[in-house]
Amino acid sequence: MCGIFGWVLGVAKHEDRETLVSLTDLMFHRGPDGSGYWLHKTPDERFQIGFGHRRLSIIDIGGGAQPMSSEDGRFTLIFNGEIYNYVELRQELVALGHRFRTNSDTEVLIEAYRAWQLDAVRKFRGMFGFALWDEAEQRLILARDAFGKKPLFLAELQGILLFGSEIEPLVQFPGLNRALDSEALGHYLLNRYVPGPSTFFRAVKKLQPGHYAVWQNGTLKTTRYFTPPFSTTVPDIKSFSDAVRLFEGTFDEAVRIRMRSDAPFGAYLSGGIDSSAVVATMVKHSAEPVRTFSVGFREVEYSELDHARVIAGRFGTNHNELIVEPDAFMEHWSTAVLRRGAPVSETSDVPIFMLSEMASRSVKMVLTGEGADELMGGYPKHRAEQWIDLYQSLMPHLLHERLIYPLVHSLPYGMRRVKILALAAGERDLVNRMRVWFGGTSVAEVEAMLGRPVSATPPDIYPYSSGLKSSLRRTLFFDQTSWLPDDLLERGDRMMMAGSIEGRMPFMDTVLASVVARFPDEFLTGGKGGKTVLRAAMDKILPPEIVRRKKVGFRVPIGEWFRGPYRNFAQDMLVSDSSSVARMCNRTKLRGLVAEHIGGRQNHERVLWSLTNLEMFMRTFKLSQCEEFERNVVRAARGR
Repeated sequence: MCGIFGWVLGVAKHEDRETLVSLTDLMFHRGPDGSGYWLHKTPDERFQIGFGHRRLSIIDIGGGAQPMSSEDGRFTLIFNGEIYNYVELRQELVALGHRFRTNSDTEVLIEAYRAWQLDAVRKFRGMFGFALWDEAEQRLILARDAFGKKPLFLAELQGILLFGSEIEPLVQFPGLNRALDSEALGHYLLNRYVPGPSTFFRAVKKLQPGHYAVWQNGTLKTTRYFTPPFSTTVPDIKSFSDAVRLFEGTFDEAVRIRMRSDAPFGAYLSGGIDSSAVVATMVKHSAEPVRTFSVGFREVEYSELDHARVIAGRFGTNHNELIVEPDAFMEHWSTAVLRRGAPVSETSDVPIFMLSEMASRSVKMVLTGEGADELMGGYPKHRAEQWIDLYQSLMPHLLHERLIYPLVHSLPYGMRRVKILALAAGERDLVNRMRVWFGGTSVAEVEAMLGRPVSATPPDIYPYSSGLKSSLRRTLFFDQTSWLPDDLLERGDRMMMAGSIEGRMPFMDTVLASVVARFPDEFLTGGKGGKTVLRAAMDKILPPEIVRRKKVGFRVPIGEWFRGPYRNFAQDMLVSDSSSVARMCNRTKLRGLVAEHIGGRQNHERVLWSLTNLEMFMRTFKLSQCEEFERNVVRAARGR
């Protein structure tokens, strides 16, 4: 696990080693154990290749330094991530006649590319964002893992190609246009995150999950190599007991190969079934007590520490806890925004950052439960989507708008989930309904807030294009191609790496995803709480109160804090004369939202969190860099 940064520059724009070092070292937090840099001119001297690397040493600590070049000098690689099946791939390559000088997965990646060229990425069971220079072909290969667990950002300009694990080194590159994308503002408010390939910076894009890009002779071509199995696999497992056995074996292997490490490691434990299943499986393969780490709050209704303690006690883990205080949360907030390179989508980002700082004092890697809901149907929306078509066929759209919609908006503060369900049930457009499920703001509300039209068309329509008849599989496809890579997995990478710790996610295993895709819908959402196969597999392993516990989610009491100790902070960020957000938005609308929330009449914590983070983002990245963005938004509103 590391941070990479690099470039391909035309002859007129060559940069020196000092620039490469200084920009790479902006990601010191991603790799505090070492660094490496490589500058190279193409034989025709038309282009300069620059590779920078920050290393967090986990596998082959002594021999895995980067940039790594092959013995014959043909290939040079910088790599962020882990190839979990590197042991098996190495054995396969040795049988083909390949030789190795190290025990690292980095060298396995190089030799896999030598053997199988671009098809090699389909063999990798892991997480990665890498750049590989092929001297013989004079081409650069950039690739990102199947589900997008590891990031790779690109900036392609005249005579310049920049790439990196985080946005900050790219926007600090000399001469790069740092203008912000006004379209991204609308997408952010609609979704609570900016869907790929867009970012808030006009010049910077995400290489999408499951893609590789090939640069050669000044041209960059991008190719999709992975499609989530849910969109291509016909369910063929008829027996529920067969499904459970197949899941158990594949999940066990997914956990076991993620425990390959030459450095101390542990697990993040929330007390929910997902992380508890990971810990229970780790214990089977560990000769020593597993280190576990949990985070919680003094507000009992938001804290899962009691449930985590049950699992820690059951499996005899070396358990560690962090209580997040409001002041400490606020102190870490701006750094979380800086590391994400965008407004922080989820309140849970900040506690995960804080927990990672604590965990990194004793381990370098943790296994986590991310992705279980999106793989196995664990959200309430996955069950609700199965009857929405029936509801919409029985409830005329006009009647829903005139009868249900006003009732929903009059519901009291504590009924947020009921409101979301009712709003989603009436939304006939799939794109907008996916936004509603996760608390995004409606198009009409965003336009009222900004005082101008916004584009509701996603930057990439792919997450909505599966064409699947099953509403469950259609929703899971969206989750796996948008919600996960652009929000939850982005949170996992950026916040854990901000604390200098690697996160590995067994539920995001491509082989496991292929297995689960073979299960019929009722094996996923057929029982109370969803994830039916997972619950059955864990029924004899985990305590009943954990297996049967309903989905809670990792929530932060930010709504209460905005009504209590940080009400003045929220007002300063959103409605004061110093607020950029206040100048871009309808102040009357903003004041109404803030007043309703502080007064306890409505729960607007999600939209207030989104707006406050937008303001935090603009302040963190310096207002002078955001003035054009602000002017464009205001100008668009006035010209409506």
